[in-house]
Amino acid sequence: MNMLAKDFGDDFLWGVATAASQIEGAATTYGRGASIWDTFSKRNGKIKKSHNPEIACDFYHQYKTDIALVKTLGFKIFRFSISWSRILPEGRGSINAEGIQFYHHVIDECLKQGITPYVTLYHWDLPETLAKHGGWTAFSINADFIAFVTLCAKTYGDKVKNWIVINEPFGFTSLGYMLGIHAPGETGLTNFFSAVKHTALAQADGGKILRAEVDNANIGTTFSCSEIIPYTQNASDLLAAKRIDCLMNRLFIEPTLGMGFPTAGWDVLEKFAVSHSLWRYQERMTFDFDYIGLQNYFPLVIKYNAFIPVIQAWEVKAKSRKKPHTAMGWEINAESFYNIIKQFAAYPKVKNIMITENGAAFIDKLIAGRVHDEDRIEYFKLYLAAMLKAKNEGINITGYMAWTLMDNFEWAEGYDARFGLIYNDFKTQERTIKDSGLWWKDFLSEGNRK
Repeated sequence: MNMLAKDFGDDFLWGVATAASQIEGAATTYGRGASIWDTFSKRNGKIKKSHNPEIACDFYHQYKTDIALVKTLGFKIFRFSISWSRILPEGRGSINAEGIQFYHHVIDECLKQGITPYVTLYHWDLPETLAKHGGWTAFSINADFIAFVTLCAKTYGDKVKNWIVINEPFGFTSLGYMLGIHAPGETGLTNFFSAVKHTALAQADGGKILRAEVDNANIGTTFSCSEIIPYTQNASDLLAAKRIDCLMNRLFIEPTLGMGFPTAGWDVLEKFAVSHSLWRYQERMTFDFDYIGLQNYFPLVIKYNAFIPVIQAWEVKAKSRKKPHTAMGWEINAESFYNIIKQFAAYPKVKNIMITENGAAFIDKLIAGRVHDEDRIEYFKLYLAAMLKAKNEGINITGYMAWTLMDNFEWAEGYDARFGLIYNDFKTQERTIKDSGLWWKDFLSEGNRK
């Protein structure tokens, strides 16, 4: 299939996605307060090779150059997030004027370059001061989040019309508050379910504030999602897969749509809903988003395992099944990408889907000034073809954002996992457009498309 950008329609939106903690740097300067990732990275063994986000990609100082690179590659959208602790160093109270001004500079530069800013309000970098008060497990977090969103909406709403409230709520609540492998490193179901409740409230609260404060706002929120595939058709594997689907794919979108938590799918969620009296909050958790952002990287093949507490499920890795996979071990499966789009589009109240993240990490090497990442190019071709298939079948998919603009601080993976279209030398901060970036430039160009 000789796929062209124009096959998606002239009004289809193409962009790249980033996150503040992963690219900005300047972590201890210009009035910024510490985030949970600054603190977490100082704990032995939590980040590979003891990497930290203190400098990252130095976007704070190089934002003009980096936004120019977005334009060079042909993208029309630049998705970035606002660091909560850069504008509110303690998470609440005193405002950091330098932080406020920095995002004005970034937004103005986007507009100057003809790039539309899509601003994510929360992309995992909770202020450390709030974490000391319980973070997302604390009742007080919702008032703090409301104040933060209100400040952002009032400050930037005259220039920014496209918003993403929360990035991957299941990702940070499970990894950060149940498994402890991401910041802030908390563990256990009690912490997890408290964080789930407050995050579900926050994503709707944020949407309602933006609707009230920003004229002509286009408001979305994003969900990590994976097709959940049972290892066999045995009843035990089917039920294990159903439990994981409730957690990974249904836990946050269904409350947003006014359906409540998916308690019928798993008795543990029923107990959670009863113990937290969640029936009282169903209306507050509901918000009619203009679009839903989907972020997909891999499917999960799930097998029943009685020795795993509570969920009694286990992932059968792609490598052990001899399936193609990325450097992260994530299965490459474009058909699964198509299937998960269809799954979310089946909700009657989902009216517009944007793919707000999709990409792959491979072993990239800079040789003679070039990065030949053919595996990444083939990955994008496969996944874009799957998305086009879904779009041609009538699903209202209006945009796609590649993860990510440039190699960055990839959370617990540190700087080893390279997802970027641009190679970053973290010692010199020199940027080099990879072959995949050049492919995107050609794909999106008005001239010679391949």
